Amino acid sequence: MRRSEGRSAASRVFLALSAAVVVTALLTSGLLLLESQRSARAEAERVTHAVAQTLADSPDVREALTDAGDGVDATALLQPVATAVVADAPVDFVTIMDADGIRVTHPDPDEIGRPYLGTVPDSPRLLTEEFTGTLGPSLRTIVPVESAGRLVGWVAVGVTVETVSAALVPRLLATLGIGAALVVAGVAGALFARRFTRRVAGDLPAGQIRDTLAAAESMRTLGEALRAQTHEHGNRLHAAVALLELGRTDEAIELLSESAQRSQTLVDQVTARTDGDPTVAALLLGKTSQAAERGVELIVDLDPGAPSSLLSPIDQVALVGNLLDNALDAAAGGEEPRWVRVRVSRTSESELLLEVADSGPGIPSPLRERVFERGFSTKPAGAEGRGVGLSLARSVVDDIGGSLTLSDGSPTTFRIVLPTEAS
Repeated sequence: MRRSEGRSAASRVFLALSAAVVVTALLTSGLLLLESQRSARAEAERVTHAVAQTLADSPDVREALTDAGDGVDATALLQPVATAVVADAPVDFVTIMDADGIRVTHPDPDEIGRPYLGTVPDSPRLLTEEFTGTLGPSLRTIVPVESAGRLVGWVAVGVTVETVSAALVPRLLATLGIGAALVVAGVAGALFARRFTRRVAGDLPAGQIRDTLAAAESMRTLGEALRAQTHEHGNRLHAAVALLELGRTDEAIELLSESAQRSQTLVDQVTARTDGDPTVAALLLGKTSQAAERGVELIVDLDPGAPSSLLSPIDQVALVGNLLDNALDAAAGGEEPRWVRVRVSRTSESELLLEVADSGPGIPSPLRERVFERGFSTKPAGAEGRGVGLSLARSVVDDIGGSLTLSDGSPTTFRIVLPTEAS
């Protein structure tokens, strides 16, 4: 079940960061391109509106449409004006019409006298639209020309879609440049991260790093447990010697017998279920002493029929040890009675069920969903927790396809279900 082969952790870091950078660059470039298209279209609409409104407000245009005896006279007066505007302004055509929408001017003289190709509003008002005319698809704005409160004509000014697209080319190049710069900077950062990770972890795959952390955590928690057990035994031994020196032999024997009987009872429970695995027995024995030092009662409920998990001894100690450390921290900071309960049993699917509960104040709701992501502890002192403890516990469980959940409400209970050979 162990992942010992594959890419190194440094390579995984590089690939993950590089992929994130590329995705970010693509999204950024896409958003910039969309914004450029929107901006270019909005700019074209503003230009056509401004030019059309200016011509519609021009006295020369108003007088020509009002006073000209026929369309020929109006064309003679206004065609040069329209041609000059197209030459000077960033627009592709200017079409001036009479009140009925008949062209008075047009870039193509053959189109003069024909109806305007586009929407002519049914009342004097401004209208901007995209329409396909004689010059192809274009963005155009039509504005009414009024004289003495009477509609005398229309002015339409447009920019072809091709011109709008051409205006996007410089912006597109800038967008591609920004995207390329993001990729270059991101890859450089990923290379630095890979180098740093390799300096710390060498060429170890991620699974091996997790195994190393599990081994280190196992040694730490076993060391703490055995130190507490040794300290407790030392205290009892000193007390027994003092009682013997005082001639209170029966009390000395009772003190030593009680300690030995309690330890043996727990050893018998553990070894009966784990086929004599000494590591879990030593851990629970030590944690019982460690809990007593901190004023916490450790309650162990082991079902003799509970199956053995597929975890290695190192992973068992890393998992149970970290959960117990977390529970002891929480219970020690709470109100009396202070207790931690460990329960091991078999599920209906022949899986191994491990529950670790404590009498601590519990985890605030906003932190409950993130407790495994950041390694928070349930102790009341704050959110600093035990570093990688709970994250490592989740990793150990996930690695063999188990589940690790945190109960709602009180008491705080971690529920672990692990696959077994029979499941």
